[in-house]
Amino acid sequence: MLAFIVTALFCLLVTNVYALFGHGVRSRAMDLMLLYPLLGGVLGHTPRFGLFASPGRFRRLGASLFASGLAALTVGAMLRGILEIAGTASAYTAGFTAVGWVLTGTGALFSPFFHRSSPKPSPEGHPGGVS
Repeated sequence: MLAFIVTALFCLLVTNVYALFGHGVRSRAMDLMLLYPLLGGVLGHTPRFGLFASPGRFRRLGASLFASGLAALTVGAMLRGILEIAGTASAYTAGFTAVGWVLTGTGALFSPFFHRSSPKPSPEGHPGGVS
């Protein structure tokens, strides 16, 4: 979760430095790009709202896909913001957004459905716990 907070702070820094050197011109996409790692990463990993609270093979896969999706959304927002400030556009921003949401959604789906609970230990001398 700390990595997502640091990433959000870095996004805030990049946005303000870019606006400073861009003669005060700002972009809504760039101003809001810190929300992807902040809300998605922090809320996605908190115990109350968390998608990935307990460990497991599929939980790690889901968390990796989720984080990759948030990264794609954040980079796409940064690219869109830079292009808006420059006064141009690109089809790549739609690709970042689509891939980002697909990865984030896939990662979120992996979290609650593919968690296998560990089998309960059986009493000694009784295979399978049957007495």
